[in-house]
Amino acid sequence: MCGNNMSVPLLAEAVTVSGGEKETAAVIFLHGLGDSGHAWADHLIGIQLPYIKFICPHAPNIPVTLNMKMVMPAWFDLMGLTPDSPEDESGIKKAAENIKAIIEHEAKNGIPPHRIILAGFSQGGALSLYTALTCQQQLAGVVALSCWLPLHSSFPSASSGNKNIPILQCHGEMDPMIPVVFGAMTAEKLSSIVNPQMIRFETYPGLTHSSCTEEMAAVKEFIEKYLPRI
Repeated sequence: MCGNNMSVPLLAEAVTVSGGEKETAAVIFLHGLGDSGHAWADHLIGIQLPYIKFICPHAPNIPVTLNMKMVMPAWFDLMGLTPDSPEDESGIKKAAENIKAIIEHEAKNGIPPHRIILAGFSQGGALSLYTALTCQQQLAGVVALSCWLPLHSSFPSASSGNKNIPILQCHGEMDPMIPVVFGAMTAEKLSSIVNPQMIRFETYPGLTHSSCTEEMAAVKEFIEKYLPRI
């Protein structure tokens, strides 16, 4: 690939899963709190499509208030996991700009924004939603797993106005960390920001704060639909 990854800090060490053919699309997948891009890169190989590149960056190590200020991989600080918890507004906005820099880098190297899906799990899914909704370019879609919409009270005014962005939102019905009711509240909020017909909200009985085969099948179906071979 052309271009200098060092100019985009998150790309310098990101895990990239290449498709094997000429890559005409990309999925940028953001991991959850305390995780790394490696775990999800291994997971995503199971739904790999030969013309799609998966990019799995690693979050920086920062102190996390929710976890007694322990330093760990996090896209932004977390003070709590309830809809009314204080939020790290500057950290969320900075993280979104870093993800937008990856999108711009891919565009310069031949994969335009409308051929890019932003995806993520938990805190990574939250950042994917926020980034996509505030991005000036129209992306191919968003996959938001077991997550919420950060700075939700700033929407719809914070939205860039792309009302027709497809969103797949998935949530485990037994999630103890981010209860499914928060996922439902997020889906309802999203329907006030984008065309409700573009939102698909799937829940999975028995699933905790994790993923499952059925969920990954839904993710693959969504990717195939909105990033078809060209």
